[in-house]
Amino acid sequence: MSSEPPPGSGGQPPDDDPFRKQPPPSEGSGSPYSTPPPPYGGTPPGGDPYGGGPTDPLAGMPPLAPSGRRTLARIIDMILVGIVVWLITWGFGVSEYDVSSDNMQVGKSLAQSALAAVLYIAYDTVLISRSGQTLGKKWLDMRVANLENGSTPSVQTTLTRSAVLWIPFAFCCACIWTAISGGWSYFDKPYKQGLHDKAAKTVVVTTD
Repeated sequence: MSSEPPPGSGGQPPDDDPFRKQPPPSEGSGSPYSTPPPPYGGTPPGGDPYGGGPTDPLAGMPPLAPSGRRTLARIIDMILVGIVVWLITWGFGVSEYDVSSDNMQVGKSLAQSALAAVLYIAYDTVLISRSGQTLGKKWLDMRVANLENGSTPSVQTTLTRSAVLWIPFAFCCACIWTAISGGWSYFDKPYKQGLHDKAAKTVVVTTD
């Protein structure tokens, strides 16, 4: 049995990732790839992914996705996973809350919240780490990319991104947190990142 980790399970993007940016050709060189790419975890000289240097990390990437389209894709994903959450909790008799004789069964509410968090995080993590796209993003021609090099995010990166987005959503402040985290991209410059993107150092770009 091979001891090599499966593709996408580690931090380093696979070499055959079609979205990973290639290093630009150096002036006066006959080979377009004569300048080696920076080691993983580092950035090119002046290439601070948050604008600290003169190099634009978006160079060579598709345009950033419009925030309105991102919101629509998120709504689609929420509906798809929400249906699964509702079916499972309905099948096991777990509802958001049951009121009987002025008694609210908080345990059932927490059970549904935990299930929702697990399913939403798993949905985002599995799909985005494979292709950069949830179903909503795929249908609306977008994908998530590493800000540093444009590659498909690793499992660890996607898990961080998903956890920041979905744990507060599931347990405490669904509407408020969704509006803040996702809505941040409407005002963020220059990368249109939500708070979950900032935590994972990712951006959402178009594929059309």
